[in-house]
Parts: sequence; structure tokens; C-alpha cells
Amino acid sequence: MTTPTHASGAFAPATPQTTPVRIHADRAAGTLAIEWADAHATTYAFEPLRWLCPCAHCRGEAGMPGWLDSNPTLTAEQTTLTDLHAVGNYAISPHWADGHKTGYYTYVLLRDRCPCPECGARRAGASGSGTHAPAPAAGTHEEHR
Repeated sequence: MTTPTHASGAFAPATPQTTPVRIHADRAAGTLAIEWADAHATTYAFEPLRWLCPCAHCRGEAGMPGWLDSNPTLTAEQTTLTDLHAVGNYAISPHWADGHKTGYYTYVLLRDRCPCPECGARRAGASGSGTHAPAPAAGTHEEHR
């Protein structure tokens, strides 16, 4: 089994770090929890998850900025999860109360942007090895600039 990586279209083999064994959307709490095959747990609040949307409308395409690049104020409808669909064995597709449902969040992306302190420290350490600034917090708009 293979899982696509980011927008490059390249493929990477599934690993325990990118293979979910349980996904639970708790609408009352406003969270999406993922348990990975390597026993790591990731929990996204719905608002940071919406900021992470990788679709062309939100992220932009062909050199044009996306809607999220305009730094909008997200409404309750835009951060209320109404449904969640699996996309093959490599992604999920959240459906939001405002009708948005075109973002396919790959497991590679979700694990890479895990907002837990351990993963935040890993990202900061990886970016601290060169001249790059520390990585912004996962699930924030600044992370996508």
C-alpha cells in the first residue's frame, strides 16, 4: 500500500506513523482524534483542522493565493464538522457546515502537522538545523504562509 505525500504527487510507503488505526470525530467537543499504528495519538480541534485544509480553494493554485491566505475570520459554520469520509486508504475528507468538502487531508499531512508538544518539538528541531525560523504552531494560519 502506498500513500501520497504533499501536493508534489509523489508517493511514500505507508508506515506505522502514517497509518491510522482509529479515527474519531467528537462533534460535541469539536475535536478529531487519530490513533496511529505506532501508538502515537493526534487530536485536532476543528478550527485548526479547517485552517489546515489543503484544497485548491483554500491553499491556492497556479501561483494564486487561496482563500485562507486572506486571513479570514472563520465562522461557526466553517468550523462545524458535519461529516467525515475516508478517501481510499490514504486520506479523510471532512465536510463542514458551510458546505465545504473538497479538502482531502492525507494521513501524511495529518501526522506531519500533529499539534502535540512532541511533534511540535520535532518540527522546531528540524527547522532549527539551518537558517530557517522555528516552525509556527500546527493548525494556525501562520503555518501555511
